[in-house]
Amino acid sequence: MTNHIDRQTTLADQVTLTGIGVHSGKPAGITLLPADAGTGIVFQRTDKDDAAEMPALWNRVTQTALQTVLGDPSDNGMSTVEHLMAALSGMGIDNLIVEIDGPEMPIMDGSSAAFVDAIDQVGIKYLDRGRRYLKIKKPVRVDNGSAWCELKPYDGTRFEITIDFDTPLIGRQTFASDMTPQVFREDLSRARTFGYVKDVEQLWKMGFALGSSLENSVAIAEDKVLNPEGTRWPDEFARHKALDAVGDLSLAGLPILGMYRSYKGGHKMNNAILAKLFEDKSAYEIVEAPAFREIGHAENAGLAAAAFGPDVS
Repeated sequence: MTNHIDRQTTLADQVTLTGIGVHSGKPAGITLLPADAGTGIVFQRTDKDDAAEMPALWNRVTQTALQTVLGDPSDNGMSTVEHLMAALSGMGIDNLIVEIDGPEMPIMDGSSAAFVDAIDQVGIKYLDRGRRYLKIKKPVRVDNGSAWCELKPYDGTRFEITIDFDTPLIGRQTFASDMTPQVFREDLSRARTFGYVKDVEQLWKMGFALGSSLENSVAIAEDKVLNPEGTRWPDEFARHKALDAVGDLSLAGLPILGMYRSYKGGHKMNNAILAKLFEDKSAYEIVEAPAFREIGHAENAGLAAAAFGPDVS
C-alpha cells in the first residue's frame, strides 16, 4: 500500500531553474515559490503585464500534441508543463506558485531529475491542514482504436503503463509500480523524453523540437540510440511515458487514490481520462487525511468545472 501523506505540503524556500524550451529553443526560467495550504499548483507568467494566474488543472489543457499545454502560451498560458508537474506530484508537493518568464518550461535534461534536485535543495514544508485526495470509486475507461486507458479503485496510488512501438529497439515495454516519493525519485525521475531522428525535419517545419538535442532527449535512428551514453535503463522509454502520466494525472488537482493503467497512451489520453472521470460524480469522492473523511463534491467544484481543451493530436 502507498504511504499516505497526512498534511498538505509546500517548499521550505524558493528555488530558481534556468534552461531552454525544447520546442522553442529559447531561454526559459522558472522560480518555485512556497504557497499556503489550499493554493494548489498555480503558474504565473512574469513576462506579461498583469497576466492572470493559471491553475494546473485538467480543464485548462488546450493542447496535447507532443506536450501538455495550459491555456494560451501567447497570452498567460505555458507549454511543456508535464515534467515539472510529475516531479511535484511524485515528490508530494501540494501547493506552489510557479513563476515562469516565457511561454515554455525549461526542458533541462528531458526528465524530471533537475526539478527533484531543486526540491531536495530547499526541502519540503508540512502545513497545518490535512491533505485531500481524489479517491476512485469505480472504473472509468477511454478507448481510442487499439489504445486505451482506465482509472480503477485501488488502496494506494499505482501506475501500470504499457507502450508498444513497431521497432525492435523499443517494442512492448511496461512500467508498473505503486507510486511513492522514493519510487518516483529512483525509478522514474531520470527517464528522458525520446524521439526519432527521421521525424525531426517535419517537427521543425511545424515549430516543434527546435531546442531538442542529445543533451535533453534520447535520439533514435534506425533502431539504435545515438546518445553516446545510451539509455539510463533498458526500458527508459516506458519509464518516461509513466513519468508523463504522473504529471498529466496530477492535473486532477488532488493526489489520486486509485490505479491508472494505459496501453499505447500519451498526453491526449491522460487528459481524456480525467475529463471522463469528472463527467461522473459517482466515480470519485474527495477524502481527507488522516481519517480519509469524505468531504463531498461541493467543496471541490473547481476541479471538475468546464471541459478540457480540443483534441489536437
